[in-house]
Amino acid sequence: MTFGEQPAYLRVAGDLRKKIVDGSLPPHTRLPSQARIREEYGVSDTVALEARKVLMAEGLVEGRSGSGTYVRERPVPRRVARSGFRPPSGATPFRQEQADGEVRGTWESRSEQAEASVAVAERLCIRPGDRVMCTRYLFRDAGEAMMLSTSWEPLAVTGRTPVMLPEEGPLGGMGVVERMAAIDVVVDNVTEEVGARPGLAEELLALGGVPGHVVLVVQRTYYASGRPVETADVVIPADRYRVSYHLPVK
Repeated sequence: MTFGEQPAYLRVAGDLRKKIVDGSLPPHTRLPSQARIREEYGVSDTVALEARKVLMAEGLVEGRSGSGTYVRERPVPRRVARSGFRPPSGATPFRQEQADGEVRGTWESRSEQAEASVAVAERLCIRPGDRVMCTRYLFRDAGEAMMLSTSWEPLAVTGRTPVMLPEEGPLGGMGVVERMAAIDVVVDNVTEEVGARPGLAEELLALGGVPGHVVLVVQRTYYASGRPVETADVVIPADRYRVSYHLPVK
């Protein structure tokens, strides 16, 4: 495969990126000024500006009002483990999301009845506007916000049962599989689809990110005999975490 000549701004951005990655420009160091970039690389002001924009969009540098552009601290990505193995009975939702015995996490949650949107209705195989229980979670690891999750359960399945509220009642916090089993709904399959997108403003505010940061989105759905009984969006900061799968082989 043959590629054309690289645009000047990408060449400049690539060289600066290399210096950031190899430590020549360590975290909190001020990025060379636009004039310095122009002189060092023999490019125009426009090229220098575009190169800086590339590094900013990649999350490698950040602008500080009235001060300049600085190399960002690069966190070592941590692992968010996803397991195909059933967690032990009594496992918390955080444990089911993490499947990592070394994590000591906490979470906040809020549940409320809502009408299924078109997208949620499609995932749950119900009609738009049907009633669902929507539960929003904010998970923390050692006090740091690390993951958001929003789940939807059709009230046609859980309504007027002891498990209608995922975090309350005798089985509150027990997870989808155990809760559904308590009302004779046997969960036998789960699908997960992983994608990436720019984080929404409210997501990045909760997770401590900045505008433009990318998040990983795990779209998960639990099934009982082919019928969806819960679907959720799990949102993870892509610059701080990696999703790792541990699946059983039959």
